[in-house]
Amino acid sequence: MLRGNFFRGLGYLGEGFHLIRQPGLRLFVVIPLVINTVLFGLLFYFMGGLFDNLIATAMSWLPDWPWLQALDWLFWILYGAVILLMLAFGFVIVANLIGSPFYGYLAELTEKHLTGQEVSPDDSWVTILKDTPRALWREVQKIVYYLPRAIGLLIIGLIPVVNLAAAVLWFVFNSWMMALQYVDYPADNHKVSFKALRRLLGRAQLSALGFGLPVALAAMVPVLNLVVVPAAVCGATAYWVRENGATRN
Repeated sequence: MLRGNFFRGLGYLGEGFHLIRQPGLRLFVVIPLVINTVLFGLLFYFMGGLFDNLIATAMSWLPDWPWLQALDWLFWILYGAVILLMLAFGFVIVANLIGSPFYGYLAELTEKHLTGQEVSPDDSWVTILKDTPRALWREVQKIVYYLPRAIGLLIIGLIPVVNLAAAVLWFVFNSWMMALQYVDYPADNHKVSFKALRRLLGRAQLSALGFGLPVALAAMVPVLNLVVVPAAVCGATAYWVRENGATRN
């Protein structure tokens, strides 16, 4: 049985966009924003031609059945959606690998803003540098969790007829991954393991999917995807502060 509140989860990203405008948090939004802008420009340059090739390759694998060929426009949309989701999460993965030390600290400052309590007594730049290896290792854990499941869904997407469900499955999976990706920052600040975080989010799957869905959609939109990352970190911290207590009751 699915638990949690999907519609409450939807509201956390909006709260995140409100939080990133707060004076004490802006610096740690500006730095990742500059990084993401450069990264997205490079990714857009290299992926522009690759997108057309991926679509053409996927379409060429379809059987030469008349009724399938008549529905080629539908498969183009479905494959396009799947590839866009893959590229969107790929951008998120690379952006978070580069900006993870800043995002952990942004989550810490956001939690302090929301609760009035210090998460860590040491909040210096030295601490950010010291925590960089641990932050990068957490990102590697997410990639290891993501890749085999993404490959499995990609294989499903290549099976005729069954692939009609691939786009829906990708949206659900990416929503779950976005929740894992960003709630991990406040969880890591509290020394909660990635495995324990998955169990925690699993106790309120609907809330997690509600939070992850708009993040996944925003990550697909050029320009918006540049600012959604810090907003998602702040929104995920609000999620952690409120939902963490709820899932323990």
